[in-house]
Amino acid sequence: MAHSTDPIIDKIVIARVGLLLRHPFFGNMATRMALIDASDWLPTAATDFRNFYFNREFFDKMTPRQVEFVVAHEILHCVFDHMMRNEGREKQIWNIAADYCVNGILKRDRIGDDPPVKFFYDRKYDNWSAEQVYDEIYNKYDEEQLNQLGQMLDHHMDPEGGKDGQPQYSKEELKKIRDEIKEAMIQSANAAGAGNVPGEIARMIKDMTEPKMDWREMLRMNIQSLVKNDFSFSRPNRKGQMTGAVLPGCNFDTSIDVCVALDMSGSISDEMGADFLGEVKGIMQEFKDFNIKIWCFDTKVYNEQDYDSYNGEEIDEYEIMGGGGTEFDCNWEYMKDHDIRPKKFIMFTDGYPWSSWGDEDYCDTIFIIHGNDTIVPPFGAYAYYDMETSTA
Repeated sequence: MAHSTDPIIDKIVIARVGLLLRHPFFGNMATRMALIDASDWLPTAATDFRNFYFNREFFDKMTPRQVEFVVAHEILHCVFDHMMRNEGREKQIWNIAADYCVNGILKRDRIGDDPPVKFFYDRKYDNWSAEQVYDEIYNKYDEEQLNQLGQMLDHHMDPEGGKDGQPQYSKEELKKIRDEIKEAMIQSANAAGAGNVPGEIARMIKDMTEPKMDWREMLRMNIQSLVKNDFSFSRPNRKGQMTGAVLPGCNFDTSIDVCVALDMSGSISDEMGADFLGEVKGIMQEFKDFNIKIWCFDTKVYNEQDYDSYNGEEIDEYEIMGGGGTEFDCNWEYMKDHDIRPKKFIMFTDGYPWSSWGDEDYCDTIFIIHGNDTIVPPFGAYAYYDMETSTA
């Protein structure tokens, strides 16, 4: 390929070739974007994925390896849909939170060299979502501090666009761009080959390419997997007691034994909680023998109640409590403190823990996530709750 007559474009092309050789997923993604000189309105770099916008003076100061970092940085913003996930949050703080997430992956995977401007990086935020980081840092910056930050690594595109020379997008165009990004991710991952795609992105692609299981079906399958055809006369079936016959009952060690935690941090309505409990009750009614513990949580656990085949109907009267912050770890601390080790632990949540997702090694965990079907837990089984398809 012949060189262009533009040394800045040449530098960006060299960086894209470097990504193709060392980090092929990013290289393949990068080659799909047209290079656009936007020095008249852009101080650093930006992308809407179709185009890679650059400021000549900014890129002139960087080495090709530093340009690799910036190009991969922009790609990750597209992959994680940071442009569209703002949802009314303070824009500059949201951009900082998104940068922490993106830069953590780039530093971890040694993609490119550190750019010569201020950029946000802290290992503390590894595996955090941008929403989690935003919640933590929101009170860290006042307006004066934000104004003093100076030149940032990149410019985050405004979905509304049309300001200061930026491109403008219709809703239909934004949806089309999203679809193009997803298609490019799948094709770039296939071209890169196994082991050359960051784990976070590989999980997203797996979720996009595999059919999503309805949360009811997934929950039912997981609970039914606990059942063993093992019966014993040591614990007679209570239904047989009414007839005077002694019928075998399930062995206590093989009965259904689950814990259910409702994330009541303020984002889950009472209606959702009731819907979920109704589904759990319906599943339990299919079995002769079960033990279920239910509690609510935000930063601590509330209102633990125990149900079995004798009092299961009382689930209808369960009182939903909570409404504070969100700390998933409090569930595992509670189980450990009370010597509870369920065969299945089921959490109904919006998927935004304050810190970690919990103790992966303690027990089998199922996350039922509502509100965002792009969130992928770092462990356990999961499905997405859709209120529109739920029964009243």
